[in-house]
Amino acid sequence: MILLVNFGGPRTLDEIFPFLTALLQDRDVVRTNLPSWAHNALFKRIARKRAQSIAHDYTSIGGRSPIYFDTEEIAKQLREKLQVPILTFHRYLPSTHKTSLQAIEEVSTKDICVLPLFPQFSYATTGSIARFFARHLCCKTVNRLRWIKSYPAHPAFISSYQRRLKDFLEDNQLSSDNTLLLFSAHGLPRSFVCTGDVYQAECELSYQRIMEAFPDFLSRLSYQSKFGKGEWLRPYTDETCSSISSWSQGKTHAVVVPLSFTSDHIETLFEIEQLYLPLLRDQGLKAYRCPALNLAPYWIDALAQIAQDTQWSSTQMLIRNPEISWCCGASL
Repeated sequence: MILLVNFGGPRTLDEIFPFLTALLQDRDVVRTNLPSWAHNALFKRIARKRAQSIAHDYTSIGGRSPIYFDTEEIAKQLREKLQVPILTFHRYLPSTHKTSLQAIEEVSTKDICVLPLFPQFSYATTGSIARFFARHLCCKTVNRLRWIKSYPAHPAFISSYQRRLKDFLEDNQLSSDNTLLLFSAHGLPRSFVCTGDVYQAECELSYQRIMEAFPDFLSRLSYQSKFGKGEWLRPYTDETCSSISSWSQGKTHAVVVPLSFTSDHIETLFEIEQLYLPLLRDQGLKAYRCPALNLAPYWIDALAQIAQDTQWSSTQMLIRNPEISWCCGASL
Protein backbone atom coordinates (compact mmCIF):
# COMPACT_ATOMS: atom_id res chain seq x y z
CA MET A 1 0.00 0.00 0.00
CA ILE A 2 1.35 3.47 -0.93
CA LEU A 3 0.52 6.81 0.63
CA LEU A 4 1.30 9.70 -1.73
CA VAL A 5 1.92 12.98 0.13
CA ASN A 6 2.22 16.52 -1.17
CA PHE A 7 1.66 20.20 -0.26
CA GLY A 8 -1.88 20.48 -1.58
CA GLY A 9 -2.36 23.88 -3.21
CA PRO A 10 -5.68 25.77 -3.07
CA ARG A 11 -8.30 24.30 -5.36
CA THR A 12 -10.35 27.51 -5.46
CA LEU A 13 -9.77 31.16 -4.61
CA ASP A 14 -11.71 30.58 -1.37
CA GLU A 15 -9.12 28.01 -0.25
CA ILE A 16 -6.18 30.43 -0.46
CA PHE A 17 -6.73 31.75 3.07
CA PRO A 18 -7.05 28.36 4.86
CA PHE A 19 -4.14 27.06 2.78
CA LEU A 20 -1.88 29.95 3.79
CA THR A 21 -3.05 29.79 7.40
CA ALA A 22 -2.13 26.11 7.68
CA LEU A 23 1.20 26.76 5.94
CA LEU A 24 2.28 29.77 8.00
CA GLN A 25 1.13 28.30 11.31
CA ASP A 26 3.34 25.26 10.68
CA ARG A 27 6.33 25.68 13.02
CA ASP A 28 8.48 23.50 10.77
CA VAL A 29 7.98 26.06 7.98
CA VAL A 30 7.91 29.35 9.90
CA ARG A 31 10.03 29.12 13.03
CA THR A 32 9.56 31.69 15.78
CA ASN A 33 10.15 31.81 19.52
CA LEU A 34 6.57 32.89 20.13
CA PRO A 35 4.21 30.73 22.21
CA SER A 36 1.88 28.72 19.98
CA TRP A 37 -1.18 30.89 20.59
CA ALA A 38 0.72 34.06 19.66
CA HIS A 39 2.39 32.47 16.64
CA ASN A 40 -0.93 31.18 15.34
CA ALA A 41 -2.74 34.46 15.90
CA LEU A 42 0.00 36.48 14.22
CA PHE A 43 0.30 34.28 11.14
CA LYS A 44 -3.45 33.92 10.75
CA ARG A 45 -3.57 37.70 10.34
CA ILE A 46 -0.63 37.60 7.93
CA ALA A 47 -2.29 34.79 5.97
CA ARG A 48 -5.51 36.79 5.66
CA LYS A 49 -3.65 39.83 4.35
CA ARG A 50 -1.46 37.79 2.01
CA ALA A 51 -4.43 35.81 0.68
CA GLN A 52 -5.97 39.06 -0.53
CA SER A 53 -2.74 40.18 -2.19
CA ILE A 54 -2.06 36.94 -4.09
CA ALA A 55 -5.62 36.18 -5.17
CA HIS A 56 -4.80 38.01 -8.41
CA ASP A 57 -1.78 35.76 -8.92
CA TYR A 58 -3.94 32.65 -8.64
CA THR A 59 -6.59 34.20 -10.88
CA SER A 60 -3.95 34.68 -13.57
CA ILE A 61 -3.16 30.94 -13.57
CA GLY A 62 -6.78 29.79 -13.67
CA GLY A 63 -7.99 30.45 -10.13
CA ARG A 64 -6.42 27.37 -8.56
CA SER A 65 -3.21 25.43 -8.05
CA PRO A 66 -2.79 22.26 -10.14
CA ILE A 67 -0.96 20.42 -7.34
CA TYR A 68 -4.00 18.78 -5.73
CA PHE A 69 -5.38 17.61 -9.05
CA ASP A 70 -2.00 16.36 -10.31
CA THR A 71 -1.44 14.43 -7.08
CA GLU A 72 -4.84 12.76 -7.31
CA GLU A 73 -4.27 11.86 -10.97
CA ILE A 74 -0.82 10.45 -10.19
CA ALA A 75 -2.39 8.31 -7.46
CA LYS A 76 -5.00 7.05 -9.93
CA GLN A 77 -2.39 6.13 -12.53
CA LEU A 78 -0.10 4.46 -9.97
CA ARG A 79 -3.10 2.50 -8.69
CA GLU A 80 -3.72 1.16 -12.18
CA LYS A 81 -0.05 0.49 -12.88
CA LEU A 82 0.90 -1.24 -9.63
CA GLN A 83 -2.47 -2.78 -8.78
CA VAL A 84 -2.11 -1.78 -5.13
CA PRO A 85 -4.13 0.62 -2.95
CA ILE A 86 -2.91 4.25 -3.22
CA LEU A 87 -4.01 6.94 -0.77
CA THR A 88 -3.20 10.67 -0.85
CA PHE A 89 -2.57 13.32 1.79
CA HIS A 90 -2.49 17.08 1.14
CA ARG A 91 -0.63 18.81 3.98
CA TYR A 92 -2.07 22.33 3.72
CA LEU A 93 -5.65 21.58 2.69
CA PRO A 94 -7.27 21.28 6.15
CA SER A 95 -10.68 20.40 4.71
CA THR A 96 -9.24 17.12 3.38
CA HIS A 97 -7.49 16.01 6.56
CA LYS A 98 -10.32 14.25 8.40
CA THR A 99 -11.13 11.95 5.49
CA SER A 100 -7.46 11.31 4.67
CA LEU A 101 -6.46 10.50 8.25
CA GLN A 102 -9.43 8.16 8.66
CA ALA A 103 -8.51 6.33 5.46
CA ILE A 104 -4.91 5.92 6.66
CA GLU A 105 -6.07 4.56 10.02
CA GLU A 106 -8.24 1.99 8.23
CA VAL A 107 -5.37 0.57 6.14
CA SER A 108 -5.04 -3.12 6.92
CA THR A 109 -1.61 -3.85 5.40
CA LYS A 110 1.37 -4.38 7.67
CA ASP A 111 3.39 -1.57 6.10
CA ILE A 112 2.33 1.78 4.65
CA CYS A 113 4.89 3.10 2.16
CA VAL A 114 4.88 6.93 2.26
CA LEU A 115 6.02 8.46 -1.03
CA PRO A 116 6.53 12.26 -0.90
CA LEU A 117 6.38 14.22 -4.14
CA PHE A 118 9.38 16.18 -2.83
CA PRO A 119 12.52 14.69 -4.42
CA GLN A 120 14.81 16.58 -2.02
CA PHE A 121 14.28 16.20 1.73
CA SER A 122 13.59 19.14 4.02
CA TYR A 123 12.23 19.29 7.55
CA ALA A 124 9.89 21.98 6.15
CA THR A 125 8.27 19.59 3.65
CA THR A 126 8.55 15.83 4.21
CA GLY A 127 9.62 16.43 7.81
CA SER A 128 6.55 18.55 8.46
CA ILE A 129 4.25 15.82 7.19
CA ALA A 130 6.04 13.24 9.34
CA ARG A 131 5.47 15.40 12.42
CA PHE A 132 1.81 15.94 11.47
CA PHE A 133 1.24 12.20 11.20
CA ALA A 134 3.03 11.60 14.52
CA ARG A 135 0.60 14.02 16.17
CA HIS A 136 -2.63 13.02 14.43
CA LEU A 137 -2.42 9.27 13.79
CA CYS A 138 -2.51 6.60 16.48
CA CYS A 139 0.90 5.29 17.51
CA LYS A 140 0.28 1.86 16.00
CA THR A 141 -0.41 3.42 12.60
CA VAL A 142 2.63 5.71 12.87
CA ASN A 143 4.80 2.68 13.55
CA ARG A 144 3.60 1.11 10.28
CA LEU A 145 4.68 4.10 8.19
CA ARG A 146 7.72 3.36 6.02
CA TRP A 147 9.01 6.59 4.50
CA ILE A 148 10.85 7.16 1.27
CA LYS A 149 12.82 10.05 2.73
CA SER A 150 13.99 11.51 -0.58
CA TYR A 151 15.32 10.53 -3.99
CA PRO A 152 17.48 13.44 -5.25
CA ALA A 153 19.81 11.20 -7.25
CA HIS A 154 17.59 8.20 -7.94
CA PRO A 155 18.21 7.18 -11.57
CA ALA A 156 14.48 7.17 -12.34
CA PHE A 157 14.03 10.73 -11.06
CA ILE A 158 17.18 12.02 -12.76
CA SER A 159 16.37 10.39 -16.09
CA SER A 160 12.84 11.83 -15.97
CA TYR A 161 14.15 15.38 -15.58
CA GLN A 162 16.80 14.82 -18.22
CA ARG A 163 14.16 13.60 -20.64
CA ARG A 164 11.83 16.52 -19.84
CA LEU A 165 14.60 19.04 -20.46
CA LYS A 166 15.96 17.27 -23.54
CA ASP A 167 12.51 17.16 -25.14
CA PHE A 168 11.94 20.83 -24.33
CA LEU A 169 15.23 21.89 -25.85
CA GLU A 170 14.59 19.86 -28.99
CA ASP A 171 11.01 21.13 -29.33
CA ASN A 172 12.27 24.72 -29.18
CA GLN A 173 15.37 24.05 -31.32
CA LEU A 174 17.71 25.22 -28.56
CA SER A 175 21.36 24.19 -28.43
CA SER A 176 24.33 24.71 -26.14
CA ASP A 177 25.74 27.19 -28.64
CA ASN A 178 23.16 29.83 -27.82
CA THR A 179 21.32 28.66 -24.68
CA LEU A 180 21.99 28.71 -20.94
CA LEU A 181 20.09 26.75 -18.30
CA LEU A 182 18.99 28.32 -15.02
CA PHE A 183 17.78 25.72 -12.52
CA SER A 184 15.51 27.25 -9.89
CA ALA A 185 14.71 25.39 -6.67
CA HIS A 186 12.36 26.57 -3.96
CA GLY A 187 14.25 28.61 -1.40
CA LEU A 188 14.81 27.83 2.27
CA PRO A 189 16.03 30.02 5.13
CA ARG A 190 19.79 29.73 5.55
CA SER A 191 19.23 29.06 9.26
CA PHE A 192 17.43 25.80 8.40
CA VAL A 193 20.56 24.48 6.70
CA CYS A 194 22.66 25.71 9.61
CA THR A 195 20.60 23.50 11.92
CA GLY A 196 21.03 20.31 9.92
CA ASP A 197 18.61 20.43 6.99
CA VAL A 198 20.06 18.56 4.00
CA TYR A 199 17.83 20.26 1.43
CA GLN A 200 20.53 22.42 -0.16
CA ALA A 201 22.96 19.52 -0.48
CA GLU A 202 20.28 17.37 -2.10
CA CYS A 203 19.28 20.15 -4.53
CA GLU A 204 22.91 20.52 -5.55
CA LEU A 205 23.16 16.75 -6.02
CA SER A 206 20.07 16.66 -8.25
CA TYR A 207 21.37 19.59 -10.30
CA GLN A 208 24.77 17.96 -10.80
CA ARG A 209 23.29 14.60 -11.82
CA ILE A 210 20.81 16.14 -14.27
CA MET A 211 23.56 18.22 -15.86
CA GLU A 212 25.59 15.09 -16.60
CA ALA A 213 23.35 14.72 -19.67
CA PHE A 214 24.06 18.32 -20.78
CA PRO A 215 27.84 18.74 -20.40
CA ASP A 216 28.11 21.41 -23.09
CA PHE A 217 25.49 23.75 -21.63
CA LEU A 218 26.28 26.76 -19.46
CA SER A 219 24.16 26.49 -16.32
CA ARG A 220 23.55 27.76 -12.80
CA LEU A 221 21.47 26.75 -9.76
CA SER A 222 19.50 29.39 -7.85
CA TYR A 223 16.72 29.58 -5.26
CA GLN A 224 13.36 31.35 -5.45
CA SER A 225 10.26 32.26 -3.44
CA LYS A 226 11.92 33.99 -0.50
CA PHE A 227 9.36 34.93 2.14
CA GLY A 228 9.86 37.30 5.08
CA LYS A 229 13.05 38.68 6.53
CA GLY A 230 16.36 36.93 7.01
CA GLU A 231 18.92 35.29 4.79
CA TRP A 232 17.76 32.48 2.50
CA LEU A 233 19.72 30.13 0.30
CA ARG A 234 21.64 31.99 -2.37
CA PRO A 235 21.92 32.88 -5.15
CA TYR A 236 18.36 34.19 -5.41
CA THR A 237 16.67 33.49 -8.73
CA ASP A 238 15.42 37.06 -9.22
CA GLU A 239 18.90 38.51 -8.63
CA THR A 240 20.46 35.89 -10.89
CA CYS A 241 18.06 36.81 -13.67
CA SER A 242 18.70 40.54 -13.23
CA SER A 243 22.48 40.08 -13.42
CA ILE A 244 22.56 37.33 -16.02
CA SER A 245 24.63 39.39 -18.48
CA SER A 246 27.58 39.05 -16.06
CA TRP A 247 27.83 35.29 -16.68
CA SER A 248 25.79 34.52 -19.80
CA GLN A 249 28.91 34.46 -22.05
CA GLY A 250 26.98 35.89 -24.97
CA LYS A 251 24.17 33.31 -24.92
CA THR A 252 20.97 34.63 -26.46
CA HIS A 253 18.45 32.18 -24.97
CA ALA A 254 17.74 31.14 -21.38
CA VAL A 255 15.64 28.26 -20.06
CA VAL A 256 14.46 28.31 -16.44
CA VAL A 257 14.16 24.75 -15.11
CA PRO A 258 12.05 24.22 -11.93
CA LEU A 259 14.36 21.79 -10.13
CA SER A 260 12.47 20.98 -6.91
CA PHE A 261 8.96 21.29 -8.32
CA THR A 262 7.55 18.08 -9.78
CA SER A 263 4.19 19.72 -10.52
CA ASP A 264 3.64 23.17 -11.96
CA HIS A 265 1.91 25.55 -9.55
CA ILE A 266 1.99 29.18 -8.39
CA GLU A 267 5.80 29.25 -8.10
CA THR A 268 6.27 28.15 -11.70
CA LEU A 269 3.13 29.27 -13.51
CA PHE A 270 3.14 32.75 -11.97
CA GLU A 271 6.48 33.42 -10.27
CA ILE A 272 8.80 32.04 -12.96
CA GLU A 273 6.52 32.84 -15.89
CA GLN A 274 5.44 36.34 -14.91
CA LEU A 275 8.21 37.60 -12.63
CA TYR A 276 11.51 35.97 -13.66
CA LEU A 277 11.19 35.52 -17.41
CA PRO A 278 10.56 39.28 -17.89
CA LEU A 279 13.81 39.98 -16.00
CA LEU A 280 15.68 37.79 -18.47
CA ARG A 281 13.97 39.44 -21.42
CA ASP A 282 14.95 42.84 -20.04
CA GLN A 283 18.56 41.63 -20.37
CA GLY A 284 17.96 40.97 -24.06
CA LEU A 285 17.60 37.18 -23.84
CA LYS A 286 14.81 35.10 -25.26
CA ALA A 287 13.49 33.34 -22.14
CA TYR A 288 11.57 30.09 -21.65
CA ARG A 289 10.14 28.10 -18.75
CA CYS A 290 10.64 24.35 -18.93
CA PRO A 291 7.51 22.63 -17.55
CA ALA A 292 7.73 20.49 -14.42
CA LEU A 293 7.28 16.74 -14.70
CA ASN A 294 3.54 17.01 -14.04
CA LEU A 295 1.78 13.93 -15.48
CA ALA A 296 4.40 12.78 -17.98
CA PRO A 297 4.02 8.99 -18.45
CA TYR A 298 7.73 8.44 -17.81
CA TRP A 299 7.39 10.30 -14.49
CA ILE A 300 4.56 7.98 -13.43
CA ASP A 301 6.81 5.06 -14.35
CA ALA A 302 9.64 6.62 -12.35
CA LEU A 303 7.47 7.03 -9.25
CA ALA A 304 6.43 3.41 -9.51
CA GLN A 305 10.08 2.38 -9.60
CA ILE A 306 11.04 4.71 -6.75
CA ALA A 307 8.20 3.35 -4.62
CA GLN A 308 9.39 -0.21 -5.10
CA ASP A 309 13.16 0.01 -4.70
CA THR A 310 14.00 2.85 -2.31
CA GLN A 311 15.25 2.25 1.23
CA TRP A 312 12.73 3.13 3.94
CA SER A 313 13.03 5.46 6.94
CA SER A 314 10.97 5.62 10.10
CA THR A 315 8.76 8.55 11.05
CA GLN A 316 10.95 9.64 13.94
CA MET A 317 14.01 9.79 11.69
CA LEU A 318 12.34 12.59 9.70
CA ILE A 319 11.16 14.83 12.55
CA ARG A 320 13.32 17.82 13.38
CA ASN A 321 14.67 17.95 16.92
CA PRO A 322 14.96 21.64 17.88
CA GLU A 323 17.38 20.76 20.66
CA ILE A 324 20.04 19.70 18.15
CA SER A 325 21.98 22.31 16.20
CA TRP A 326 24.91 22.46 13.82
CA CYS A 327 27.09 25.35 12.91
CA CYS A 328 26.95 26.90 9.45
CA GLY A 329 29.43 25.27 7.10
CA ALA A 330 29.23 21.90 8.80
CA SER A 331 29.24 18.92 6.51
CA LEU A 332 25.70 17.64 5.99
